[in-house]
Amino acid sequence: MRNDRGLIPADIKRTSVLRRVPPLGRIRHRAIPAREGDVCLFKLGTTAAPITVEAVSGRFMTVVPGDVFLASPGYRESTRWVVGRVPDGGLVPGRDYWVLADSGVVGELIGNSPRDKPHLGRVKYLGAVCNRRGAAVNIRQFAQTASRKARDRGAPVFLVVGTASDVGKTTAALAVLQALRDSGHRHLVALKATGTSSLDELSTYQDYGAAHVFDCIDFGLPTTYPSGRAGIARFFDQTLSGCLSIQSDGVVIECGGDLFGANVPVFLECLKDRRSELKVVLAAPDAAAALGAKAVLNDMGLSITVITGPCTDTPTLKKRTEALCGIPAVNMAEEVGVAAA
Repeated sequence: MRNDRGLIPADIKRTSVLRRVPPLGRIRHRAIPAREGDVCLFKLGTTAAPITVEAVSGRFMTVVPGDVFLASPGYRESTRWVVGRVPDGGLVPGRDYWVLADSGVVGELIGNSPRDKPHLGRVKYLGAVCNRRGAAVNIRQFAQTASRKARDRGAPVFLVVGTASDVGKTTAALAVLQALRDSGHRHLVALKATGTSSLDELSTYQDYGAAHVFDCIDFGLPTTYPSGRAGIARFFDQTLSGCLSIQSDGVVIECGGDLFGANVPVFLECLKDRRSELKVVLAAPDAAAALGAKAVLNDMGLSITVITGPCTDTPTLKKRTEALCGIPAVNMAEEVGVAAA
């Protein structure tokens, strides 16, 4: 995959974190420290087990032992998957790191979980892809740009938040998109505002009628982690400017993770600063979680429009959730058409 001049072929395997990076032809790399978002060369050991990652095409691709592939350093702080980071000073050439997410985010592994993670594997960092001047190529160079002064087109905003991972946030976002489409709205924007990027998820938004789809990669970050990162409010402002400046019939925003991680509180403050009226969909596993989230969101100045998720899976759970929270509860996996009411 490499030769003595530091060149790599154009058909090398590339993970979806690099989906905005255009074809670069035969590109050079250098053994230099790698920072978050740099386009980097990694190798899966010849004795390692195969791993599965998301390719720039959106398909799930197998990286086999001995493969050299392109990915990017980044952070992850999942409550249910893995926790990892870019170490101080960046990735060091010749050292081993871990594939933290199937989008191709690579870093130092801090914590794991018992869940099955086909992407998780130890890989060696070989070097960063560089331009002709020898500077590392970074995904920020290919990000969509938008000014804070960009005109807000005034499309209604539907915000989907959750109390944890895997509680039905994406299902709710798709239900909102379908309800809007069924109501005659054809020009829709979907944004996965926080968390870990997923081209597969963006493609599903498109399947449900979104004309424009975005996540953190489109605005220059592999993920919105770590929590509490400096300058994240400016990043979210740019993201919102990019989405709200599009002429559309509606903007559906899904926040990844829970109400406290992935800088979700910062994003909600940025969104609230722009929009005083939002339709908020909360996904929660049970009535107690929904009640707690209601209090948290009220403290943030946000009111829940409808509750969904596993807390609505049975008539008993749904009734209890509505009684405790005083908010309509709808199982959006089954009751399509009510989400945009």
